[in-house]
Amino acid sequence: MRSTLASFIRMLAFAAALAGALAAGPASAQADGWPAKPIRIVVGFAPGTPPDIFARMYGDYASRKLGVAVLIDNKPGTAGNLASDTVAKSPGDGYTLLYNLSTAFTINPFIYSKLPFDPQKDLVPVATTMRQGLVLIATPKFPAGSLKELVAAAKEKPGVYSHASYGAGSPSQLIVESLKDEVGIQMLHVPYRASPVADLIGGQVDTLMEPIATGYPLISSGRVKALAYSGPARHPALPEVPTLSEAMPGFSMMSWHGIWAPAATPGAVLERINAVFVEASRDPELAKRIRELHSEPLGVTRAEMATMVRRDAEFYSRVVKARNIRVD
Repeated sequence: MRSTLASFIRMLAFAAALAGALAAGPASAQADGWPAKPIRIVVGFAPGTPPDIFARMYGDYASRKLGVAVLIDNKPGTAGNLASDTVAKSPGDGYTLLYNLSTAFTINPFIYSKLPFDPQKDLVPVATTMRQGLVLIATPKFPAGSLKELVAAAKEKPGVYSHASYGAGSPSQLIVESLKDEVGIQMLHVPYRASPVADLIGGQVDTLMEPIATGYPLISSGRVKALAYSGPARHPALPEVPTLSEAMPGFSMMSWHGIWAPAATPGAVLERINAVFVEASRDPELAKRIRELHSEPLGVTRAEMATMVRRDAEFYSRVVKARNIRVD
């Protein structure tokens, strides 16, 4: 059954409050022999995609630190839901983990009328890995060269210009929908099942909110131009590109990845996994590789991760409700 926003947020808050407590007490004894065999990380996206690449980076590090093989099992489908369902139905023994985009927990519960698992009860947050902002890019033919000029152009010609996305309910749609509401402009949303980049370069659509890891090469090569960045401050690789907060004061939205586990997994095991992944994010070599992809290593506590889920879910659910967005 589709969860209400209120119940979903209450559950996330409860998870955050308990995150520290899960590591204490008798559960610690259950982690003494862990890990004793290979660990499987189920990734919600196909091989070669950014989630797969980062999962393999962190999986290799964890394998070295834990002394067991860490195997990547790609299960793409329905915006990460297939992988989430697989792990939700797995034993809670610390040997099956989920690597997914945060949106599997901050957007999917609100755009799908029914999920085959309960994201509130069946899975718990374990560790974060990386985050990146999104950059609003435009076809070189687009008349606006900045966010300010885009707003002016859209107000002059309401509904004429378009913004592509990676599908209804994707961050690439929802962030732009929030911008449109905030500054009072109308633009045509064009959802894609695959990447809209080729059509953007060709001028079939005007703009796209793209993760910076994949957007930066397009910008630096001159195939597209950058109008705005979604992070809390201007990106060091694009210092001349304004943030969305310069049009929407206080606004910041980052895309991030993380690890989840079946809810029955012992707390001490979860804390051990978190410690290894936090250490990985602080490793100079791994951090360098992540920053070369214009992303940031991100290692936080389990309670902080639960707070991040709650914050993003509150933002995205408001936009989904306001736009009445459903994918089924």
